[in-house]
Amino acid sequence: MENNPAPSAHNELLTPYSSLLTKSAFNHSCHAELVSASERHPHTGLQAVGQRVAFTMAEILLSLTIIGVVAAITLPSLTGNINERTWNTQRKALYSRMSQAISLMPALNGYGQYTYTNGDDGTISTGVDTATETFITSGLAKVLKINNICDNSHLPDCGIPSRITTLNTGSLAIPTTLFELNSMFYETISDTTETFQNPQSYVNTKAVAFETQNGESIVAYYNPYCTGTAGEYYWKYSQVQMCANFIFDLNGTKGPNTVGKDIGFMTALYSSNSVLVMPLPANKDLDSGMYQTMAASSCTSFNNEYRVPNREELYSMFYNKELIGNMMPDYYWSSTLIGTSNDIEAFRLSFESGRGGRSPKTINDYVRCIKR
Repeated sequence: MENNPAPSAHNELLTPYSSLLTKSAFNHSCHAELVSASERHPHTGLQAVGQRVAFTMAEILLSLTIIGVVAAITLPSLTGNINERTWNTQRKALYSRMSQAISLMPALNGYGQYTYTNGDDGTISTGVDTATETFITSGLAKVLKINNICDNSHLPDCGIPSRITTLNTGSLAIPTTLFELNSMFYETISDTTETFQNPQSYVNTKAVAFETQNGESIVAYYNPYCTGTAGEYYWKYSQVQMCANFIFDLNGTKGPNTVGKDIGFMTALYSSNSVLVMPLPANKDLDSGMYQTMAASSCTSFNNEYRVPNREELYSMFYNKELIGNMMPDYYWSSTLIGTSNDIEAFRLSFESGRGGRSPKTINDYVRCIKR
């Protein structure tokens, strides 16, 4: 029987080390085969574990293009919403300050001097006219913080734009007189049955502008002979009710100078117990004429934020109808009800002549909804 020699101490020391080398080599070989076999996924083309992953230049450019397209679509809408919220906040703050100021004035009529002469051809020429400027300097400026006042020849110096975009996207030069604001302060309308003449058709005062401490630019139109109180509902011309009308620009010389955005209007009515209104009309009438009883629900259906204008808001819309741009020369309903429980009527106003009064609610008239 052959005897195997006993392992020497030298061999015993080498055997574990050799085993380790053999295993390491085997593992390295297997790993190398795996990496070689799967350098890229057969479907995705991605590199295997142990190699760097990167986007190609084409993939980067495509991603940037998609981001740019999405931004171009969403940013204008986002910016527009932010601007609208800002304008709404500014509009409400301005109304609050102006309403408080008007309420502190003892009376709105009688400021300044206004003279005129009748020409042989029926035209009226203005002589001395300090009415609007005196209304601001001696009246409004005592109850409202005003930084700057600009006379009729220097309206742009107070940040008033020369032209604005109307609510129906037309272009309108800023009116510089009461007649330019609304020709029915000055004209007569005749039809087959009646002649409509504003009893104050001789009043054509010049506009004056001012800047508030909060940065708004405002141009004022003033009627020194305004009369009336809020309790009068018989048929009469609305022109005599207007004491002061204001066109305002919330951000001065900045754009877009558009009615319903940064441009708006407000009106102070009645010589005593005065009322200030600031309607924001919709850009179109409701689809057809309707009974007054249907107006409220129709405005809510048009937009939940809209309401039927009351009598004073309807007056303001008539005075500023050129800024709105597409009002019909016909009657419009208000939300103001008149009469007893057994005989309730509603106030309606002609946007042709400015004449208005109470009528049965079962008449088909136009409706223009507003926001407040």
